[in-house]
Amino acid sequence: MAVSTSSQNISKEIMTKPSQRLVFLDVVRGMTIAFMILVNNNGSEQLAYWPLKHADWNGWTPTDLVFPTFLFLVGITIVLSIESRIARGEPRISLFRHALQRAAILFSLGILIHGFPSYPLATLRIYGVLQRIALCYLVATVLYLWNRRVITLVGVSIACLLGYWILTRWVPIPEFGMPGRDFPFLDKDINWVSVVDRRLFPGRLLENTRDPLGLISTIPAIATCLFGVLTGLWLRTARGMREKAAGLLAGAIGGLVLGGLWGIWFPINKRLWTSSYVVFAAGWTLLVIFICYLVIDIKKHQGAWTYPWKVFGSNAIFAYAFAELLSIVLEVIHVGGNGSMMSLKELIYTRIFSPVVNPSFGSLLYSLSYVLVCFVPCLVLFRKRIFIKI
Repeated sequence: MAVSTSSQNISKEIMTKPSQRLVFLDVVRGMTIAFMILVNNNGSEQLAYWPLKHADWNGWTPTDLVFPTFLFLVGITIVLSIESRIARGEPRISLFRHALQRAAILFSLGILIHGFPSYPLATLRIYGVLQRIALCYLVATVLYLWNRRVITLVGVSIACLLGYWILTRWVPIPEFGMPGRDFPFLDKDINWVSVVDRRLFPGRLLENTRDPLGLISTIPAIATCLFGVLTGLWLRTARGMREKAAGLLAGAIGGLVLGGLWGIWFPINKRLWTSSYVVFAAGWTLLVIFICYLVIDIKKHQGAWTYPWKVFGSNAIFAYAFAELLSIVLEVIHVGGNGSMMSLKELIYTRIFSPVVNPSFGSLLYSLSYVLVCFVPCLVLFRKRIFIKI
């Protein structure tokens, strides 16, 4: 893990300062991380407003679009980072080693966060957000270093999506049979993702019989990252800014339409990361990117409204890790007496936020307050020109 400051010489392992980067990209990344923290920390999971909760199974909510957006942005960053380092004369083998190191750190950090503070080795969860980012980042980076041709990247993306569809729809599962014939298609517990995860990591899955970030569903998630890589290549072309914006908008519309139509036969499902979900979520991500690119880079509306998002976006992984660790601390600390104990989070929510208007609105206020608390250390780092990079 590396840290850069304005008083230090910036090494080749350090990202350039925010002022030298695509501003709109930091803004979108910051919005994504802020919203991710918001939806991951409802005051009450049961009483929170529906846009701030994941869909129970098939279907989607705004919350379901957050993670794929961040993974999509990882793909864009891969292009910008690698091309910048190649321009400085770094050999490909060095870039490959860096990708391995970064993926290992991200994966390990995800496991460390899951185990904090007790680290139950027998039941420690292996899957997670940072772990999926690590795997997708590594595969996409290695592929990009091997072959940067658009046709190759598109071909691999299509192979991931169609291959996953074929696997989950038409390949029989041992001991269970054919999906859609012997058991319901996309059954919560009987699907290739859940079956494989139960065999590999029994007792280590988030939802006991399944995990929303399982091994097999990483295959279509790689396509999400590769869509970001393709977008990064599009943004680096010599085309004019308005032509690039038009391309982003066309991609957004295409993703929304194609993903929605595919969802008729292969339902949109975040927990299984279905192929239709990948395409549909990519459409929404491109729409957000288009709007920010148009407003910030083309129209030059870079006023104070972008500042908080740049603060979050410049130290995105730190912001996420801090939010996750703080959430765990609030859950494990218990207070009370006379046989009545509750977590510190529950105490704060029920005593301070829940009575305001109604419990659902109180849950939203808790979430917004939580984002504000996480903003403070990110602001300190930003003002000191410290940018933590894995």
